[in-house]
Amino acid sequence: MSDKPTAIVTGASRGIGRAIAIELASLGYNIIINYFDFKDSQPDDTAAAAAVEEVQKLTVQAYALRGDISRSEDRQRLIDFTKEHFGRCDMLVNNAGVAPARRQDILEAGEESYERVMNINLKGPYFLTQLAANWMIEQKQSNPDRNFRICTTSSVSAYTSSPARGEYCLSKAGLSMMTKLYADRLAEYNIGVFEIRPGIIMTDMTSIVKEKYDKLIAEGITPIKRWGYPEDIAKAVGAIAEGRLDFSTGQVINVDGGFHLRRL
Repeated sequence: MSDKPTAIVTGASRGIGRAIAIELASLGYNIIINYFDFKDSQPDDTAAAAAVEEVQKLTVQAYALRGDISRSEDRQRLIDFTKEHFGRCDMLVNNAGVAPARRQDILEAGEESYERVMNINLKGPYFLTQLAANWMIEQKQSNPDRNFRICTTSSVSAYTSSPARGEYCLSKAGLSMMTKLYADRLAEYNIGVFEIRPGIIMTDMTSIVKEKYDKLIAEGITPIKRWGYPEDIAKAVGAIAEGRLDFSTGQVINVDGGFHLRRL
């Protein structure tokens, strides 16, 4: 078993997940990078390999494992892979997520998009957390002095209506309740569970609507008039990993430039 803490980060080859992996590595965590990238409809390992290389520069170990967290067998493989390589998991970061492939009005959206988004964004994290939590309980019983934490990336869409991507909003609202449920259930084992709620963050997902959000930010939709960056999210996860919020299980951390203030 590794003598360093280990973190599983899903969706960690690019964007927010990659920034989180680098932040945790800087804090001394070994990293398992989960990813499921494609390019031109073909599996693409390029970004994941680059992320592993960048993490390893921080004198920790890192491995990448391709897997679709919406699939039961891939979730189990991710846990088994971590056991095989490190023998421990001290932190799970549920970060993988997708937007609808095509934005459609809620009066017209179909079941195929709904199922894809909900399976990846909500069902996957729900059952991956179940697997990780049960393993953490086992580890806690044999290593009572170690600290275990679970962190999930949601979105301001958990409470902000976007009728052209209803399935995305529902999935993020579900993650908010998931955090509360696991925080409640795991408190007896002193396993902290947290929700990071990003606002408008500069990623691949938001690049297609950059002009729209540039205008909204300039007009003051957020009190802090700038885009958020993946590193902003990573810093919040880092604070959790350092144990600075261990008495705040179930807490929502808004990383949104003040969007949640809902000012008039």
